[in-house]
Amino acid sequence: MIQSPSSTKPADPALEAELGRLATAPIVELRKRYREVLRSDPPKAFGPDLLRRSIAHRIQEKAYGGLPGPTKRLLDQLVKAMAAKPNGKLELPRRIKPGSELVRTWNGKTYRVIVQPDGFAYEGKIYAGLSEIASLIAGTNWNGPRFFGLRSKSQGAADGN
Repeated sequence: MIQSPSSTKPADPALEAELGRLATAPIVELRKRYREVLRSDPPKAFGPDLLRRSIAHRIQEKAYGGLPGPTKRLLDQLVKAMAAKPNGKLELPRRIKPGSELVRTWNGKTYRVIVQPDGFAYEGKIYAGLSEIASLIAGTNWNGPRFFGLRSKSQGAADGN
């Protein structure tokens, strides 16, 4: 049995047949179907391939569900970042899972921080942010993610170094 991408719903034979018909549909039919499915006129620059892909994506999205909320929010953030700096470098934010250990050697001593669901554990205390821990270790203001190697120099603010 064919499974949908989320593997929670079995594939619908009628939907699969409709997707199969898109492969041979003439462009006039594709434009008509685009209007029906997406409720707007297709872009003039869309040829048959992009029309087929757009229609198929929307049909499958309706049948099996779309992107999860966190993914949509991340994409929205990336779009806003690109709008703000059209020629800037786009970097995805890192996500550190709770339980991960961050290790930094500073002045010959190794420091370990454990990522917690509600902050960062260091020497028996929970801190809200890495910058506070980095400043304790270094004795001066530091950008915490930069100090622990989670951000490149071009991404971070002045880090006291």
